[in-house]
Amino acid sequence: MKPARDGSGDGRSPDRRTKQRTPGSVRRPLALLVAASYFMEIFDSTVIAPAAPHIAADFGIPAVGVNVAITAYVLTLAVLIPTSGWLADRFGTRRVFMTAIALFTLASASCAVAVNLPMLTGARVLQGIGGAMMVPVGRLVVLRSTAKPELVKAIAYLTWPALVAPVFAPTVGGLLSTYATWRWIFLINVPLGIVGLLVAVRVVPDARAAEPARLDRWGVTLSAVGIAALVVGMEGLGAPSPEWPLVVTALALAVTALTCAVLYLLRARSPLLDLRILRIKTYRAAAIGGSVFRAVISSAIPFLLALFFQIGFGWTAARAGLVVMALFLGNVLIKPATTPLMRRFGIRTMMIVSVLASAACLVGIAFLQPRTPLPVLLAVLLANGIFRSVGLTTYNTLAFADVEAERMSHANPLFATLQELGAGLGVAVGALLVRLGGQVAAPFGMGAADGPFRVAFILLVVVLAIPLVEALLLARTAGAAVTGRT
Repeated sequence: MKPARDGSGDGRSPDRRTKQRTPGSVRRPLALLVAASYFMEIFDSTVIAPAAPHIAADFGIPAVGVNVAITAYVLTLAVLIPTSGWLADRFGTRRVFMTAIALFTLASASCAVAVNLPMLTGARVLQGIGGAMMVPVGRLVVLRSTAKPELVKAIAYLTWPALVAPVFAPTVGGLLSTYATWRWIFLINVPLGIVGLLVAVRVVPDARAAEPARLDRWGVTLSAVGIAALVVGMEGLGAPSPEWPLVVTALALAVTALTCAVLYLLRARSPLLDLRILRIKTYRAAAIGGSVFRAVISSAIPFLLALFFQIGFGWTAARAGLVVMALFLGNVLIKPATTPLMRRFGIRTMMIVSVLASAACLVGIAFLQPRTPLPVLLAVLLANGIFRSVGLTTYNTLAFADVEAERMSHANPLFATLQELGAGLGVAVGALLVRLGGQVAAPFGMGAADGPFRVAFILLVVVLAIPLVEALLLARTAGAAVTGRT
């Protein structure tokens, strides 16, 4: 892959193009625009869940049937994100980014006027197509235009949506669907998308590769089939009543296709996803360990907490949603301190602390009772939000610390794909652990309503061993290039 260049034969001088290509300080308007698009994507992946009963009532279908609209969105994102780097190199970052925003906005409006489940599902697929291009390409522009010492500031902007949206979206979705209409959860994207397009014209550079590589069709096919089968299989495995023939077939196909994809991508000259980037220790720890951390902290915990409080404690949906907002408060309170903490103690140290502290918070959540004083309960959730924020920031900051600028087109989509898989599969894993928890809780005399959730929280602690091991294997100076710490 040759270095990216700005412009497309527009007559500008070579000096001008060279100056624009050189990474420099953080371009705040650009970073904020990409962060806003990231918020829209994550918001729409989680906002529909609490509105499912209301959507089902309008369509005259069981509430569980709306799950196909959720899965369609996540599945489309996971399958198409790997092509984002190639599209940016081939057609230019500005054109692809603006096309993605326009498509996402139009799809959101289509969701709002859907009259049946097939129409809603189709519109969600279009949303996924837009999201698959929008966020990875936007982040690629920021990474390419920012110098290593300034990268920690840029990542700070891009981390906010991942901290806020998964906790904020369920509350908004529940309130809008209860007191207004579920259609508003999609309509709010329309004005945001229009503003984003107007801003993108001015702040997004038109960068592209001088000689873009040909699209790796075998890589696209094998990766798409494997990822799609994995998502379908895990969603089916986490369902209340799994359809075992479908689950077994999907997971078997996933293992076969993904194995073939890995073997092919490691040998291909110009692969769709350059898995050799995983040889960079810091990138591997952030991409693999960070995706597992995200699956547990950003997806499974918020999903399980809302159900735990409603089913286990007998709370209303409104009360449960408001209490879970303590996670969001923890994110906000600690965010200004995350960068100074990384510079003071190092990324590796803060990563280990965040994983261990998050595990401790999970144990604390597992022992909460309906009679637990509200201040104590809120303190546990607040602490979980604090270490969630620290962990996500460290992983996002570390990911590209040692990746050369010319390899960003491969590193960025691979990282985004693993992130989306982690976020998408987190809920399915959480649901699966609850079902396993039901089988464990009964013999130990735990409550039929809250026992399965308590077991699931403990099992999530075990899952966090993966990012912990990845962090422990890092050098103490990991990420020093972006934090400035020696």
